[in-house]
Amino acid sequence: MTTQRRHQLTRYVVSDYLAVNLGWLVCSVVRLALTYPGTLTMEMVLRHLVDGPVVTGQICIPLMMMALFWISGYYNNVFFKSRTDELVGTATSALVGAVLAYFIVLINDTGQDRLRNYEMLLLLFGCLFVPVYLCRVMITTRTARRIAGGHVLFDTLVVGTGMGSVSLAHRVQQGRNHSGFNIVGYVDTTGHGVRDSIDGLPVYSMEDLDDVVRERHIARFIIGPQHSGMRDTAAVINRLFAYGCSIYASPELGGMVLRRPRMRDVTGEPLHNISEVNIPASYVNCKRVLDIVVSSLVLLAISPVMAAVAIAVRRSSPGPVIYSQERVGYHKRPFNIYKFRTMVSDAEQYGPQLARDDDPRITRVGHFLRKYRLDELPQFWNVLKGDMSIVGPRPEREFYIRQIVAKAPYYALIHQVRPGITSWGMVKYGYASTVEDMIKRLQYELLYLENISLGVDLRIMFHTIDTVISGEGL
Repeated sequence: MTTQRRHQLTRYVVSDYLAVNLGWLVCSVVRLALTYPGTLTMEMVLRHLVDGPVVTGQICIPLMMMALFWISGYYNNVFFKSRTDELVGTATSALVGAVLAYFIVLINDTGQDRLRNYEMLLLLFGCLFVPVYLCRVMITTRTARRIAGGHVLFDTLVVGTGMGSVSLAHRVQQGRNHSGFNIVGYVDTTGHGVRDSIDGLPVYSMEDLDDVVRERHIARFIIGPQHSGMRDTAAVINRLFAYGCSIYASPELGGMVLRRPRMRDVTGEPLHNISEVNIPASYVNCKRVLDIVVSSLVLLAISPVMAAVAIAVRRSSPGPVIYSQERVGYHKRPFNIYKFRTMVSDAEQYGPQLARDDDPRITRVGHFLRKYRLDELPQFWNVLKGDMSIVGPRPEREFYIRQIVAKAPYYALIHQVRPGITSWGMVKYGYASTVEDMIKRLQYELLYLENISLGVDLRIMFHTIDTVISGEGL
């Protein structure tokens, strides 16, 4: 997270927390005033505000609302906010918070003249919505003006040095007041190094990219079609994912790599952000919450099964019970995936090798575990850690990713989301024993990216359970 984004996020979080505190305080005082009309004194107000239940509510309700704001996805994008989405999102969060607060805190209110239910909910909604929304509008408006005035800019590298890339950079720079792009250099992907600078901006090599991104605090990349064609363009995109920066594609390239290009800025250059999947931020956060809850419950529920499997693996052949292997995950971040060992301990002494149905390296117990997918159970720990999701494209090793990208350039796009224990490709195609099988399975993974939803995730999980029960894991 860049310093600029951290500061902006802090503004919204602190503002929301203080606004909710103020709203709940006002709500408490108004409720008291309506309960004792015409007889309320300052002494009564002060005594009421230090009462145990009121203090508890003053602590718990703001924390509950902050959780709702996070789940709603409001903090995912802190710079470019739609005013309509902000209004609807804040109102929705306030309404949900008001209903929860009513049933958790106020339903047991024993006041003799308690307001009717609809009036109480309306009061709660107004006190939670108005101060929060006003503060948000002020911050959002000020931020938009600062971006338009060139005071908030995002250092950007243009990937490519051809005439098309330079022309694109000129158009983007002319309209940067709308989007905050601040082009600070170009990246030569050819390796020829024929130019040291373009329009006074430095030209870096791909080998320099690690240092440049870190030292210049690069926030964005803009990429156009490369000289050598789509395959090399995808290879470049695949590498750029590792930096965790936003990747914007030129209009023609965006239409080639995405079936449904996403465009937010209608006033500047129509660039497509290919580093973000086309799903609401609220679902991204809800999906993560569900992953944590479900994986925790599953790990507790299947602990006896995992203990039995561990004993069986230990007795089946010499070697560790848990097999760890480095895979490439979200935004190309490497992580260690965990499985119950199903092969002999020196299965890859001659280098990476995919398993086959009749693979002699698979142990007798390993065949059973793979058939019922029991070897995958330790990956719920990966989900709990945040390396993976329950449903998402299957993660691969860098060794095979390079081969896949060479034949299927669009593979790079699956790094837009966390990889999963199960996936559309796994339930439709199953395990892959060759790179060609991986590419065939990839079509389903890309289809998943275009259709991510709670319904799709649930259907994939149900199909996976059916696969496990029926023993069709191989």
